Amino acid sequence: MDFNNLVNNIQGTHNYLQAVAVKAINTPMTVRNWLFGYYIVEFEQNGEDRATYGENLLKDI
Repeated sequence: MDFNNLVNNIQGTHNYLQAVAVKAINTPMTVRNWLFGYYIVEFEQNGEDRATYGENLLKDI
């Protein structure tokens, strides 16, 4: 293995594993954001089909 192959292998491994880490972190954050939205909708709507608007919920949060 020459020096260029060594550098390419290290760089390729780094890029691949960094991409895997980003995907692994992104999935829980996506679920977290969806749940926050769900909780806000449930709070805002109080079990109703539609929310009443203008209650400044997002400002309060």
